[in-house]
Amino acid sequence: MNFIPYGKQFIQQDDIDAVVETLQSDFLTTGPKVKEFEDTLSSYCGAKYVVAVSNGTAALHLASLVLLNKGDKVLTTVNSFLATSNSILYVDAKPLFIDIAQDGNIDLDLCEEELKKDRSIKAIYAVAFSGNMIDQERLKYLKETYGVVILEDCAHAIGAEYNGIKAGSCTNSDCSIFSFHPVKHLTTAEGGAITTNSKEIYERLLMLRAHGMLKTPEMKPWEYEMRELGFNYRITDVQCALGISQLKKLPKFIDRRVQIAKNYDEAFKDTVVRPLYTYDGRSSYHLYVVKVDFSKLNISKADLFNKMRENSIGLQLHYIPINKQPYYRSLGYGEEHTPVMDNYYEECFSLPIYSLLSDAEQTYVIKKLFEILNG
Repeated sequence: MNFIPYGKQFIQQDDIDAVVETLQSDFLTTGPKVKEFEDTLSSYCGAKYVVAVSNGTAALHLASLVLLNKGDKVLTTVNSFLATSNSILYVDAKPLFIDIAQDGNIDLDLCEEELKKDRSIKAIYAVAFSGNMIDQERLKYLKETYGVVILEDCAHAIGAEYNGIKAGSCTNSDCSIFSFHPVKHLTTAEGGAITTNSKEIYERLLMLRAHGMLKTPEMKPWEYEMRELGFNYRITDVQCALGISQLKKLPKFIDRRVQIAKNYDEAFKDTVVRPLYTYDGRSSYHLYVVKVDFSKLNISKADLFNKMRENSIGLQLHYIPINKQPYYRSLGYGEEHTPVMDNYYEECFSLPIYSLLSDAEQTYVIKKLFEILNG
């Protein structure tokens, strides 16, 4: 059995052909494929504007530059990759870590409790963890009631829907971001994007993506003006050619992930392995996360990871609580009251889920998981 990772890209010949065609064209970067990819993504997710960038972290950084000011307080989750809260620190704002709900997403009820206590809180950074969209009615209510800025981190969630609202549409948020890392639903090798329905935000994002420069028709042919301190966060035409090709297949990619999730759901009914949530039509399943109460078994989580690896299966943990990281502890974090996340960290892990995962491989994963847990 070849090694089965928790996630993996799916590259086909048409993807390769699209990349080769662009390599043979006049533009390798800052050319027409970038705008084509942005327009295709805009049409897919339903947001008016899209700015494609070099990676998901760059997307978060630029969004934070536009949405936040120095010293702003931002409610965010302890359960995400480091980049979500790091982007708040990049702009000298202050993350306030909030516990998660049972589905792994930020607990919006706890967010409201904090907003009631402190009306100076500026924003909520909500992550659609594992592909499972944030409660859109609650987001809308919090935005309208408390006037907060909302960023939806949809790095896991392209293709997900919540009662007809698509991830990245910014129906109830100011900005959303995507990541196109190889383990995500679709890949541009590395890459990311910001979506918004605000023309003002869009135009500033475009400028910040390219060194803070602006060029207008009124300027001389060689002229440009640097209006802000921006960055080189541009994505290449080569990457976008791959992205355009992958976007065409995204519905099939998601259908396969959903089928894998349903297979896992069925296999784990009434067992020691509990899905973090079962299929309800809302998640696009970047991850399939399960919970196991190791205190009732004769095996530790570390031993499970090692034994599964010995059987050519890669598990992963998404995520270590951000506030417990050494750097965040050095800033005074780490003692927040987050009992749900603490329990999650002890019990949860991610199983393999990706488009290329075969039925036979999934059956093997399930078989070995039970063998090791019950061993």
